Amino acid sequence: MSAQLKMNASSNTIGPAYRMPGVVYPPEADLRRYVEAGYLGHDTLPEAFMRAHKQHGERPALVGPEGTVTHREFDEITDRVASAFLNLGLEPLDRVVFQIPNCRELMFGLFGCFKAGLIPICTLVSHREREIGYLANHARAKLHFVQGDDPKFDHVEFAQRMQKDIGSLRHIVAARGPARGGAHSLADLIKKEDPVAAKAKVASIPRDPFQVLIFQLSGGTTGVPKIIPRFSGDYLYNMQAVSDWHGFNERDVMYNPMPIMHNYNMVCCSGPVLLAGGAIALAPTLDPDTMSGVLREQKPTWAVLGGPLLAKVAPAIARGEIDFSQMRGVLATSGAPKIRSMTGVPGYHVFGMTEGVIMFTRKGDAPEVLDNTCGRPVSALDHVKILRPGTEEEVPLGEVGEPAFTGPYTIRGYYDAADRNAEAFTSDGYYRSGDLMSVKVVDGVQYFVFQGRIKDVVDRAGEKINAEEVEWAVATHPAVAACAVIGAKDKVYGERVCACIVVKPGQAAPDIAGMGEHLRVYGLAKFKWPERVEIVTELPVTHVGKLDKNALRAKYAAAPATKA
Repeated sequence: MSAQLKMNASSNTIGPAYRMPGVVYPPEADLRRYVEAGYLGHDTLPEAFMRAHKQHGERPALVGPEGTVTHREFDEITDRVASAFLNLGLEPLDRVVFQIPNCRELMFGLFGCFKAGLIPICTLVSHREREIGYLANHARAKLHFVQGDDPKFDHVEFAQRMQKDIGSLRHIVAARGPARGGAHSLADLIKKEDPVAAKAKVASIPRDPFQVLIFQLSGGTTGVPKIIPRFSGDYLYNMQAVSDWHGFNERDVMYNPMPIMHNYNMVCCSGPVLLAGGAIALAPTLDPDTMSGVLREQKPTWAVLGGPLLAKVAPAIARGEIDFSQMRGVLATSGAPKIRSMTGVPGYHVFGMTEGVIMFTRKGDAPEVLDNTCGRPVSALDHVKILRPGTEEEVPLGEVGEPAFTGPYTIRGYYDAADRNAEAFTSDGYYRSGDLMSVKVVDGVQYFVFQGRIKDVVDRAGEKINAEEVEWAVATHPAVAACAVIGAKDKVYGERVCACIVVKPGQAAPDIAGMGEHLRVYGLAKFKWPERVEIVTELPVTHVGKLDKNALRAKYAAAPATKA
């Protein structure tokens, strides 16, 4: 593969030296325009991080309950991880399934893959047979990187079962556990690597800013999540643009309790702060005591504390246990006034998608912008159209429509998904978000206001849950004749999954616990399980005979959710 990566190195072509099958690369004309404008260059993400680690060597890079790792130590450890993975027989552009919670070992593995030219697939710890089986098969993954010490679930045993079903999976690495049953221990692999030899091996890896760096996942509008290829140069630019937007620096400490494998955490939080020479506060759990402890002891200067996360630490805030005096900003999708009133810290709204565009409010924006909009894109070359849903017609200024995006870091296609790509992009290459927005002009500047969604998803605490995927799973229950899934409003989580079920004659209606056990056996991630079940005699339909989810939402979405 290395020879393929170097194919176009001496030509004047702007684009990848090797084109991976299934990947939709940006047109060369667009790349040339971004390069000539200075937004994209010949730098790659791993090279930029290596420079940052060298410049800020003795400053902390990772902090938290498990101790501190400096930039110099982080650079050396990730060199050794990269070398170890290559010594297992992996080659640049091979894919690695990540299934690990926030911890130091996750960061070691992730940045080790970046340095080795391996492509992480950003699955979640809670994903199970359906998601992991599809994604690993679809991407032809060769290594499964799992936690290894979770007392509630044996991820090594799970990976071994997945390995039997997925022909490409050759290796399992336990991030935090001992070697067992053919699975390697990450700690053992690191110990075997000589730091000098590992650094030399990393230096020999070809670098291509226009090549795939990572496979992120979409919430999807149909079926299981779609794979989103993000490229080394555009990921680097995305992080740099966010860092510049907020003025991150080497004294900053970022705490985002959400999964690091989320694109939002990676490109808006952890990545930009590390590039600036700052530190990431890490903790493996989201329990209130752990979160409060991190806020109290690590004293982050930036944090993500929207919705349910803020609710978790609200009692500690009320007791005066957390000092926010050093904090420069709190990032959230909404709720800036509440954040200010509870913490005394400015709240900055964000709108973004794994497919590309990122919007923020920021310091200096007018109060009405901070409180009522999601700001504007972080790049001057991000372009937004507000379209009449289902068309390519732009709506008049101020009207609500579907935003469509293009720019230096917005994708041009999902991985190996021609049918989905035909639906998701306009004829001139803009990505259709499936959301609803309007434009608000303040002091002559356009800002964007989020107005809801078109896509059939449930937004549970930031996790976009595809309704159709859950419906398919619920329909496999022997008592279910028909099912429709909607989002039921919830004060803490925003929405919870509500399943409206028609029961087969003579069958007992499933309750929440029974449906949960069925879905556990089925292999669906737990966060997608219905937390409310409504039994209906029939599902409403429109005058043309299509399922009328609006009628179900009108009847059930606003009612209090029944918790599992």
